[in-house]
Amino acid sequence: MTSTPNPGLEPQLSDAIANPPTETSQPTAQEPEAWMDLRRYDQSRFDRGRPGWYVLIWWLVQAIAFPLTPHPANGLRRSLLKLFGAEVGVGVVIRPTARFTYPWKVAIGDYSWIGDDVVFYSLDRIQVGQHSVISQKSYLCTGSHNFQDTAFGLVTAPITIGNGAWVATDCFIAPGVQVGANAVVGARSSVFSSLPEGQVCWGTPCRPHYPRQMTC
Repeated sequence: MTSTPNPGLEPQLSDAIANPPTETSQPTAQEPEAWMDLRRYDQSRFDRGRPGWYVLIWWLVQAIAFPLTPHPANGLRRSLLKLFGAEVGVGVVIRPTARFTYPWKVAIGDYSWIGDDVVFYSLDRIQVGQHSVISQKSYLCTGSHNFQDTAFGLVTAPITIGNGAWVATDCFIAPGVQVGANAVVGARSSVFSSLPEGQVCWGTPCRPHYPRQMTC
């Protein structure tokens, strides 16, 4: 049996194929324009302190050799940092997973401890005193950006950690901060302004709460 075409449908199908329906989208609000123009970002005036090839060699050493050093080999890690310009005192403990952007901008005093996964983002100088502790996953950040500048300009400022201070685990230390001697910065604090010596501090933003007292 052959099918009989429906003469009434053929014109409708032909018209539908030739003129498919168009979707009508609802008007949407226009997205605000970006206030920054990152095409204008320029860090040509930033001084890394060493030529590019030297920086690249350090990054290779840090990525390959540094983390492969045995856990107790603090002397070897001290030597590697000194070889690339860091000032590192005697008896300093540095874990293999600690990271230093530019070690020639870092100074660490005698007998201080640098924990696992600590980052020294040393676009500017970072000074750590004697007998001080920077615990695991803390981030010492000397670089930021000017958010009022349409070119998002780079801003750097040094960080100083005083003698006998303890920066506990997973803390953020902002550019320009000075942590006073013998101060304590509680775990997961964010430090955006300098802290006085001998105080126990914590919070986001971090603030002093009471004096540190030694019992022995």
